[in-house]
This record gives sequence, structure tokens and C-alpha cells, in this order.
Amino acid sequence: MNENTTGGGRLAAPERGPRPGAPDDGARFAARAPRFRLGADVILSDATALRLAECLTKLRHRKTIYVDWDFGAVDPLGLSTILNFYGPPGTGKTLAAEALAGTLDLPFMSLGIAELESKFMGETAKNIQAAFDAARAAGALLFFDEADTLLGKRLSSVTQGVDNEVNAMRSTLLIELERFDGVAVFATNFAKNYDEAFRSRIGYHVHFDLPDLDARQRLWSRMLVAGIPLRDPREPLLARCAALSDGFSGREIRTCMRLALPKALHEAERHGQPPGLALAHLEAAIGEVRKAGDEVASSPEHGRGPAADSATTRRLLGVD
Repeated sequence: MNENTTGGGRLAAPERGPRPGAPDDGARFAARAPRFRLGADVILSDATALRLAECLTKLRHRKTIYVDWDFGAVDPLGLSTILNFYGPPGTGKTLAAEALAGTLDLPFMSLGIAELESKFMGETAKNIQAAFDAARAAGALLFFDEADTLLGKRLSSVTQGVDNEVNAMRSTLLIELERFDGVAVFATNFAKNYDEAFRSRIGYHVHFDLPDLDARQRLWSRMLVAGIPLRDPREPLLARCAALSDGFSGREIRTCMRLALPKALHEAERHGQPPGLALAHLEAAIGEVRKAGDEVASSPEHGRGPAADSATTRRLLGVD
């Protein structure tokens, strides 16, 4: 039995269509077929994998819980599944959201800051409604990246018209989350910026950790695809790379591979020999990524806090 089935049937997409009179936003908010599945394409820590498995269990057994057991009588909003993926950059939050859609056999609709800046101008509240309507009509999993911009704390001291619009945007989002009966996923590196009203409405808060030693070894193994010629034995190479990359995210491990492979080719060209990836190439790449993290990356205090969150929201509304 597949994870996305209960008994003999596939998890049903929401039946409710768009509100009467809602615009056709199929082109503006397009869903697509997901490219990944959990388990097959995503390497997660045990704690993160367990939390997602519990969420999948709820989705598979929604009818049992809310109809057969009548829990819907006291939890009428529980048919929706709202998740928050939070944790350091590069830990697989976006990949996991798409893979969750793939596991559920749902179309995937992703909205990031780039899309929001171009689409959520002026009539922001109406456009949020349109995004949810489009996801509902397509039966899609709706994914919001950098969600702290949307779910940030509402402004208590309203001094400008834009402040009213920020509050209206967030109030509309709260309403849409309450009436949405599908699956929505928010992802952020800054979960502490969320307004309490949003935090309490999210059913599953899933923390994405930096990979531990075992997860790093599995990540290196996945990146070291069969077609890459090796000059050193594979298993000792994986163990050494996993140990050297302590504190790295999956994204940084992939960056190491991007740096190491040209090194192997460059050395082969210089010496007129067949190319082969060696531990020395990977060690050099790991050192470069670590140095960049120490010398180039912003320090935590220069990350996106409330002030930067407000600035991004104003830009999103077209008033910066």
C-alpha cells in the first residue's frame, strides 16, 4: 500500500471549488506535478521524518478521525492540514514540501518572494484569496517560502496606510487558513518572527535539523552518484567526508561536490591522465565551503529580524 492511500483509494483532493465570482487565476498561480517523494528523494533526521510520518498518517485517515469517529463535531477546522517547516537554510525544507506533495499525489503550487513581489501589488488581500482559490480548484498542496514575511506579527501601532494593508493582508491570510480544507506548508529560517495567531493555527511545526553524522554520510552517498569515477575506495571516502563536514547542511554538501568534480577534471587535464575523484579533491572543497561560511556569510545578528521582515513586507506590497 502506498503512503498516499487508505484502503484502496487515493487521498481525495478537496471537492470545494473557488468562491462564486472569483477570478480565474490558473495562469497566475499555476500548480505543477511534483518531482520528488519522501523516502525516495529526501534525507531527513529521524525526528523530522517521524513528525512528517505522523502528519501523513493524519492525512491518510482524515475520514476515520473526523467522520467515522466524529471528531469533526468538536474540531470543524481540522480537515485542513497546515504545516510549518522551520530550521537553518539548506536543510531541505523546500524539497520536503514538494516531496510531501509527491507522496500524497497532489499537484504542487509554490509561492516565493519573487512571485509575491510581482503578483501581490495593491489589492494584496484579494490576491491571497485568489491563491487559495487556485490551490483549492487544482487540489494542490500550497507552499509558501520565506513565510515569516507573510506570517509576521501584526502591527499594533498603525501609523500609515501601508500599515493597514499589512494588517489586512495578514488578517485575510488567517481567514483563508481557517476555511482552507487542503494542505498548506509554510517554510522559514526565522520562525520566531511568526505572529502568535498564525503559530497557534498551524497543526504541525516540523523542525529541520542540520544533518547528524549518519545523515551526512547518507547525503554524501547520494551525491556521489554511480557515474563518477573514483580514485579512492568509496566507503572510507564517504566516512571521511561525513566526519569533515560536521555542521554542514545538505545544500553545503552539494556545493562541496560542485567544487570537487571540476578539481578532479582539472588535475586530469594537467597530468594527461583519466579523471577520477579523490579524497584530496573533496577535502579541498570542504575546506573552501567552510572558509566561505566563516568569512563571507552574514553573522546571525545580521539576519532577517523584525525590522528586515517589515521592510520585505512593504516591498512585497509595492510601497517600499
